[in-house]
Amino acid sequence: MEDSGKGQHRPSHRRMRSVVRLGCLLLVLGSLECRATVDFSREIQPILSENCYHCHGPDANHRKADLRLDEERAAKSSGAVVPGKPEKSELLKRIFSTDPDEVMPTPKSHRSLSAAQKALLKTWIEQGAPWGRHWAFEPVKRPPLPSGKAHPIDALVRAKLKAHGLQPSPPAPRETLVRRLHLDLTGLPPPTQVPQDLSKLIEELLASPHFGERWAWEWLDAARYADSNGYQGDPERTMWPWRDWVVKAINDNMPYDQFTLLQLAGDLLPKAGVQERLATGFNRNHMINGEGGRIAEETRVENVMDRVETTGTVWLGLTMQCTKCHDHKFDALTMRDYYGLYDVFNQTSEDGRGRSGQAAPAMDLSTAAELQRSKLANAAVEAVAQEVEAFELTKFPRAAGKSLEQSEAIRLPGNLPAYIAKTAPRARGVDPLLEAIGYFKERDQAYTALLQRLLNAQREKLAAANAITRVMVMDHLPKPRPSFILEKGAYDKPSSVQVSFNTPAVLPALSKQAPRNRLGLAQWLVQRDNPLTARVTVNRFWQALFGVGLVKTAEDFGVQGEVPPQRELLDWLAAEFMDSGWDVKHLLRLIVTSETYQQSSRFEGRSVQLDPDNRLLARGARFRLPSWMLRDQALALSGLLVPKLGGPSVKPYQPEGIWEEATFGKKTYTQDQGEALYRRTLYVFWRRIVGPTMLFDNSNRQVCAVKATRTNTPLHALVTLNDTTYMEAARVLAQRLLLEPGGDEDRLKRVFERVTHRAASTAELSLLHSRLEDLRGKSAASARELLEVGEARLSVKAPAGEQAAWAGLCLMLLNLDEVLCKE
Repeated sequence: MEDSGKGQHRPSHRRMRSVVRLGCLLLVLGSLECRATVDFSREIQPILSENCYHCHGPDANHRKADLRLDEERAAKSSGAVVPGKPEKSELLKRIFSTDPDEVMPTPKSHRSLSAAQKALLKTWIEQGAPWGRHWAFEPVKRPPLPSGKAHPIDALVRAKLKAHGLQPSPPAPRETLVRRLHLDLTGLPPPTQVPQDLSKLIEELLASPHFGERWAWEWLDAARYADSNGYQGDPERTMWPWRDWVVKAINDNMPYDQFTLLQLAGDLLPKAGVQERLATGFNRNHMINGEGGRIAEETRVENVMDRVETTGTVWLGLTMQCTKCHDHKFDALTMRDYYGLYDVFNQTSEDGRGRSGQAAPAMDLSTAAELQRSKLANAAVEAVAQEVEAFELTKFPRAAGKSLEQSEAIRLPGNLPAYIAKTAPRARGVDPLLEAIGYFKERDQAYTALLQRLLNAQREKLAAANAITRVMVMDHLPKPRPSFILEKGAYDKPSSVQVSFNTPAVLPALSKQAPRNRLGLAQWLVQRDNPLTARVTVNRFWQALFGVGLVKTAEDFGVQGEVPPQRELLDWLAAEFMDSGWDVKHLLRLIVTSETYQQSSRFEGRSVQLDPDNRLLARGARFRLPSWMLRDQALALSGLLVPKLGGPSVKPYQPEGIWEEATFGKKTYTQDQGEALYRRTLYVFWRRIVGPTMLFDNSNRQVCAVKATRTNTPLHALVTLNDTTYMEAARVLAQRLLLEPGGDEDRLKRVFERVTHRAASTAELSLLHSRLEDLRGKSAASARELLEVGEARLSVKAPAGEQAAWAGLCLMLLNLDEVLCKE
């Protein structure tokens, strides 16, 4: 029987649900009542930008219903937003509508607002619809630090963590931190002995010549640096002295504002010398299209546009390319803004002609050896050409004094009459000779052999000419070239609107005293009231260290970009960077000495659920090393790395036929020998149409790139397990180990610690020993094959099978997850 006493005190299930509903309603009403003022730039603008600006934004040509929601006056005067009166705001009527003909965003836009976003917009209007500017366009102001004596970065990060109910992770183990610091500051693993004092270690790494090499890589990707032009033919260029200038400038800790001025306008500085002019190679790193039939003016205009867009990405973090053809659909950037910057880069003497990778204006930095090589190559072509002429007198008989056009050569098929009958041997290029060799190969072996010699000589002549060091740089026309807004960005469709240099209207104005040239632009970029340059630059340094920037969209600080979860930290660092005199080493020292940087990267605790992407920085960064750093690490760990700085680019191991296939046989890869095989990846020759084959997840260096991709495919493992460099590194590491005293256990301990920079556990040693025994059972033939990989030779007395077994073990260690990743 039911206990009546109990029943009198227990509410029914229906009544219980009503009580719960009422409680929830009261909580919601209370939260709305107590809700802090909605932040427009952080909370409202991202919603409008993502869902509304495409049709109701800055682009007048594509604006619908003459309604603009990106400007306060327009939005409020139109009745779309009526402050304090949500019931009269057309914006709310539309977003809450269920009528498919009225609801906004429209169904065909494939955009929609969540219930939470709609509620937020309503609350914002109820609060009076307070407006604001996009956060990245606000002046950089140093935010106050939370009270206490913590490191500035830690103080700001911990305040944010506390607000989200999170705690920072404990410090990383010392050996992990030492490896992290070496990789981040020099791009190389630590040696076996490192200073006990971490502060001393950090200063040594900042002072290392390898510091500049490590940080130059980031800049070369942004600067689209390569050793060839790109496009069909892909002629070589000699821009490597500019690359070496970058390394030296970074090692010398050149202030970033000066680094900017020299690269954009070094030639315009008073008393500009060789180094100042050399720096301007930055804006000649773009591709050059010299394909047959190409219109020179089209190439020239595209190069000017590339400079505008690269500048917009590198220093402003804005997608300027969107305004080449129309006003920006999301940001307050117009075509006039774009062509105002276009004009400043339009005043150089480059004419877009020719296919050379040394197109004028260029600096001659040739050496005596280069000029001598070119002289010998020219002489060799002349000598072989004379032999060809003599042979052709017999092969294509004609009357004395007559040319080949009066012989049977004129009846050859295809292009051969033009290539042979109408062209003297000394003037025949690579393409004609390749076609002639292909035709005569089965018809006249003697003639084919002679043509092949001429082809080889012409290739050497071309290579020698391209190897003469001439660096493409910027100059300034004595008479200004007029600039016009181009319809749809087409080089041959100038509008009637002439423009002159100016900076985007949404940003602080160019000083009236500033020169109206590239120097004025550079000065404007680094002036204290520019809200973007310091933020954008600091963000990229943070991205390099943590794998993701404080603003995840490093290439886009516009309204479509991410609102930074740690905005106060970004602004504090940007202000500190400028106030320190744009001191890069100071900035990096500040970051790596913080407990935020030195945290363990273990993925555990509440942050896994609350912040899986680590945007609040509750733990240290952990991600796979870039492929260039993996190669450098393998060379360093094996002892093969040649630490020489600078010089012409080198050609290490590469599978056969790669260049030939990509260039239809016109370019042949000739591998270097000796120490050139073991230089850092920074110095590897970069052919634009087919980059270094050992790299993955890297910019193709065809356009500016400030954000590297990071994927994971089997192709990556195939490189780190099978590429010649990695296999040779594993073999040499094993052979060096066998030259050291000790037995299996001692060697296993040493090699594990050498590669991972930590001691192996008992279980790990047991697994390693088991694997070593398995490898010792492999065939003698496969052992000998492994020991032949690569050019380096060490004299080791151990049997081939023993050497190969240890090499296999070392290759496995080089491919451990913790070795491929930065912990």
